[in-house]
Amino acid sequence: MSNENLELLLIDDDIELCELLIEYLATEGYSVKAVHDGESGVHAALSGEYQLVLLDVTLPKLNGFDVLKKIRQTSDIPVLMLTARGDDVDRIIGLEIGADDYLPKPYNHRELVARIKAILRRGRTPGAEASNKVLSIDDITLNLANREAKIGDVLLELTATEFMVLKALIEKAGELISRDELTQIALNRRLTLYDRAIDMHVSNVRKKIGIRPDGSPRIKTVRGAGYFYIRP
Repeated sequence: MSNENLELLLIDDDIELCELLIEYLATEGYSVKAVHDGESGVHAALSGEYQLVLLDVTLPKLNGFDVLKKIRQTSDIPVLMLTARGDDVDRIIGLEIGADDYLPKPYNHRELVARIKAILRRGRTPGAEASNKVLSIDDITLNLANREAKIGDVLLELTATEFMVLKALIEKAGELISRDELTQIALNRRLTLYDRAIDMHVSNVRKKIGIRPDGSPRIKTVRGAGYFYIRP
């Protein structure tokens, strides 16, 4: 996928860091606009001008979590949270609210680009082979052409990452999918040590799809191994 014409939004109050990052990402073909407070970040993120948001946690006016909450009220634009190194609480909260992934500061610029590319690949428009494909199980249907998920007639508000998690689980219903494999499928990267991102995405999906009408669970956790969707 070409990076040309891809507009990224950087919300960070460190002006010097923003300038360096804008310059570096320009060499990778990305156009980046930076804003330096949470309120401006929300307004820009919801403008429809950008394909991805890089969001710092510590911001004036509105912190990163409040910014993400406001974005997720009306938009599923991909969001990569930038968190303090070692602050697991920030990462978990960000993923619970709806971040697609996180990267701890200070980060390697090449790793940042790799995460950006991975997130953008998830949101790529499906090819012709998916144009008429619909997955269904129980009362859940996934339209792969427009990435729409429903329970009955009710639309599920899933992020692109959550859609990929649910799609993988439904496609392999009854089969255990390891955390490593699910991370690769849904996050387009390898599972790293102490990485809880995929667990939080599965948790979000589980909350959003709820239990079956008969009260039985839909997704089973196999501790230390992975997850599977329980066949009806």
